[in-house]
Amino acid sequence: MSFQPHLTLQRALDVLSAHDLLSVSPAAPAEEAEAADVTFTHLTYASGEVSGPDTLLICKGAFKDAYMQDAASRGLAYYVADRTFSSDCAHDARAILVKDTRKALAVLAQEFYGHPDKELTTIGITGTKGKSTTAYYTHAIVNDYFTHKAALISSVDNCTDGVTYVESDLTTPESLDLYRMLREAVENGLTHAVIEVSSQAYKVDRVYNLHFSIGAFLNIFPDHISPIEHPTFDDYFACKRQIIAHSDVMVFGADILHRDVLDEDVRTAGIDAYFVGADSIAQTDIALDMPGQFNYANAAVAVKLAELAGVPADSSSILAVDHVRISGRMEVFRGTHENDSQVLAIVDYAHNGISTTTLLDYVDSEYGAQHPHITLVTGSAGNKAYNRRPEIVHAAENRIQRFIFTTEDTNTESEEHICRDMDSAITNPDVQHDIIIDRTEAVETALKDAAALHSFAIVLVIGKGNERWIKHLNHHVAYEGDDAIVKRILL
Repeated sequence: MSFQPHLTLQRALDVLSAHDLLSVSPAAPAEEAEAADVTFTHLTYASGEVSGPDTLLICKGAFKDAYMQDAASRGLAYYVADRTFSSDCAHDARAILVKDTRKALAVLAQEFYGHPDKELTTIGITGTKGKSTTAYYTHAIVNDYFTHKAALISSVDNCTDGVTYVESDLTTPESLDLYRMLREAVENGLTHAVIEVSSQAYKVDRVYNLHFSIGAFLNIFPDHISPIEHPTFDDYFACKRQIIAHSDVMVFGADILHRDVLDEDVRTAGIDAYFVGADSIAQTDIALDMPGQFNYANAAVAVKLAELAGVPADSSSILAVDHVRISGRMEVFRGTHENDSQVLAIVDYAHNGISTTTLLDYVDSEYGAQHPHITLVTGSAGNKAYNRRPEIVHAAENRIQRFIFTTEDTNTESEEHICRDMDSAITNPDVQHDIIIDRTEAVETALKDAAALHSFAIVLVIGKGNERWIKHLNHHVAYEGDDAIVKRILL
């Protein structure tokens, strides 16, 4: 990397002051004779990454005294926080006090990495469902037309060189990690960046002060509503809507709800907006490998985003969407067994009511005439989004023959409690329902039982996709993966 990330103490104070984030006057630190000469070559929010006085530590969130003691023992000289830590914790380290540590992290990260976002055509994509698929479609088109010059930052993979894909941890990375990746993209000669933007990214300021060249808002349905995410739908919607005020132009899904609110937001922002649906690409030669009519709506948005990003509407690069496949998203597997039974399995990341409905609509349109026996293997996230549990059940209970409830990302909540919570939501007395806590066993059981039916059976495995871990007690525990289990058993 030819660009060397750095930040002087004086510049940090100036940036924080410019954003009205300093909770006290910057005069005290600035009075030191060496203030202008203090340079940080390392910026972090993790105490374990402090490597001497050239590290500036941002104490975001519930930063504990023990973390500060650890950082101080590593030679920390300055830290950014919303409170002063005692000398017992911080030793000789000095505090730069701010009103909001997350916003402070975002603007300092931008400055530290030299505002790489301003050197790229940035495309931000939000919505309740379809973000990842639309991001991949957009990236495929732009990356093809500009010959591997587009970065991708998504909930599935990150790509900062236009070629190599690395599994991601969050839908939208923490601001410091986001700007690090954007700087990598610039240093690798890239010109565009496609970024998946979650509601939480706005809620906890991961994209604070980030302005997009082009924004997209696909759809909006109630989701992520819980005490630790969004307390209400209004809060969730408000967070999503922030992308409008932070984009130069917007593309919306044609069928997006609450159009009146969004129209007013667009007028207030004073920007152009386009509302596009699958009909806008009806005359093209697009033939998607990913099944489902809803993906054509995602592709339509992607085509418009690519056009606004500089790809001619008649370019052959538009057809790059055809062969996009995303592991764990609408992956279809077929198997024929010795008793001539046919089993079809679909692995998908569907994790709420609307995405489950969309999946079942696809199954019905493609296979309904064959009257398949349908088993749904599902769980739900722990400690959050409690409304998803009954929504998934009610979306499926009159359209399938069997539920198998199992572990998902339970975090600190009891796996059995989540499964029983979902089980208790069933109102259809004719649907079979079982609880198999071990997810590997649950998927294996569903497939083996389906193969024994002597008929056409479909097994839907939703919620985890191709993820190779399950979050338990705030840690990632190794997991074979839904897609890997299906391949092992079925193929």
